[in-house]
Amino acid sequence: MQTTTSYRPLALAVLLALGANVAQAQVTAKPAGKPTAAEAKRFLAQTESKLEKLGIDGARAEWVASNFITDDTEAIAAYFGELQLDAGGQAALAARRYKGLKLPDDDARKLKLLQLTLMLSDPKERAEYAGARAALNGAYGKAKYCPPQGSPIADGKDCLALGELEKILANSREPAKLQQAWAGWHSQAPSYKDRYADFVKLSNKGAREMGFADTGALWRSQYDMAPDAFAAEMERLWQQVKPLYDSLHTYTRYKLRAAYGPEVVPATGPIPAHLFGNMWSQTWDNIYPLLKPAGDTAGFDLTKVLEERKTSAREMTEYAERFYTSLGMQKLPASFWERSLLTKPRDREVVCHASAWPIDGKDDVRIKMCITPTAEDFTVIHHELGHIYYFLEYQKQPVLFRQGANDGFHEAIGDTVALSITPGYLKQVGLMKEEPDPKGDIPELLKRALSKVAILPFAYSVDRWRWDVYAGKTQPADYDKTWWQLREQYMGVSRPAPALQNGFDAGAKYHVAADVPYARYFLADLLQFQFHRSLCREAGYTGPLHQCSIYGNQKAGKKLQAMLQMGTSKPWPEELKAISGEERIDGNALLEYFAPLKTWLDEQNRQLAAQQKG
Repeated sequence: MQTTTSYRPLALAVLLALGANVAQAQVTAKPAGKPTAAEAKRFLAQTESKLEKLGIDGARAEWVASNFITDDTEAIAAYFGELQLDAGGQAALAARRYKGLKLPDDDARKLKLLQLTLMLSDPKERAEYAGARAALNGAYGKAKYCPPQGSPIADGKDCLALGELEKILANSREPAKLQQAWAGWHSQAPSYKDRYADFVKLSNKGAREMGFADTGALWRSQYDMAPDAFAAEMERLWQQVKPLYDSLHTYTRYKLRAAYGPEVVPATGPIPAHLFGNMWSQTWDNIYPLLKPAGDTAGFDLTKVLEERKTSAREMTEYAERFYTSLGMQKLPASFWERSLLTKPRDREVVCHASAWPIDGKDDVRIKMCITPTAEDFTVIHHELGHIYYFLEYQKQPVLFRQGANDGFHEAIGDTVALSITPGYLKQVGLMKEEPDPKGDIPELLKRALSKVAILPFAYSVDRWRWDVYAGKTQPADYDKTWWQLREQYMGVSRPAPALQNGFDAGAKYHVAADVPYARYFLADLLQFQFHRSLCREAGYTGPLHQCSIYGNQKAGKKLQAMLQMGTSKPWPEELKAISGEERIDGNALLEYFAPLKTWLDEQNRQLAAQQKG
């Protein structure tokens, strides 16, 4: 199970998570004369010192705003956001003075990273930008759908939050209920569409002030390559893995058509989006019971085991912590347990979307997640601690290097560990009594593909959509039109209800409303298999890749830690080479992992096609 999550880095994000009053500190007279390398070094030392000191305030303001959603905390977050935006922009503008100087590699990289931000020189616009960003995040977190009285999905409740609607999508097999839950959530986003459109304009203006064509170009520039080259690389990678997705999509159509009938699922063309068990059709593991291979009756249910044991949120987190410590990493700091939010409070609204937070760039690291005893959350907490251990491992780096090699790396670490949640691992930790016959591993591969493979075109198309929005190719009137064109083209799914007037279906996804780039998840889905293959080899494993778990192998852990400790001090191809021996992100490891499933899917599709013709 892969669930997309987010993390809040201290430095670079992109320097929008700094802190209070840095703007005032940065506004100083320009040095006289020609710049020198010594002056550049002093500038960097002073800047990093200020960012490290002031970053704590900004991180805490965001933490409070996400954990106590009120008008006041939203206003506080907006206030700090305005100061943070100015801080990043001022530092970036000052860094331009040293462009072209011959500097040590580390200093040159820091100056480059400093300039990968946006800057709004007008104080009024900075306030508007920060206010819009905070309001969009708050609007998403507070959104609820209030179905008509007597509606079958209401279940005695007047209004339903996202989590309750997601449960309907996951568990119901009644198309009418699924469609209402899907449409109900997507009907909330139009209320903040205009604010989003204004936010896009302001964001673009800030990107242009720093010399980028638009915000999309700024985002793509953060990958140690030109923006157009990065876009081409994304398309190359998608084409590499597309045949596997196509096989899975074809098989899923046959099974959904058998379950719901031809009047609901067409024989060709896109499949209605509400039928995949997920609000955004990005992962399909909730419909595994409809897709499972014939004869799969074993049905080990990790959720059932966790529920029967009444596994607490803390115990779920401790399972994940023990995985990392088995690799030779440290135990989580005591403050982690004291300050994290692991369960949904009963007395207030919070953003339950799972995220990991480095508050001070040192040991104050936290998780914000409403953990329940499910197989999904068991995987998610392993993923989230991947962010946490990345924070802890690179904390000795200078402030500007306290990041993942790229944002895809940050997402990939926890997912790499989650690939080791195999039956063998579950048996070792006492959650499974007997491992299934490894010859019958198609069910487990299929379950994993329903998250790891199914998400690939979604993870790609979200930012394809935003790149066009930021570039002005897609105007607000066409937001939904372009969104669904891309979803049909890449995912093969369609809107299950008539389009809304002034619709904003993209905004029904957290990462759009919260302005979190999404290409990272596509890259992470590929990188994790490269990492996994390399670490399995380091551990001396020689069997099928999908059966490998590195749990307890400190040799593999040492190799992983060595890469984590680098932060973003080197271009990501160098860091990829350090852990995998390869300098290019590549889909072959993912294809190797799922090779037995691809063979099985193609055979099933041939048989099902023959039956349909017959």
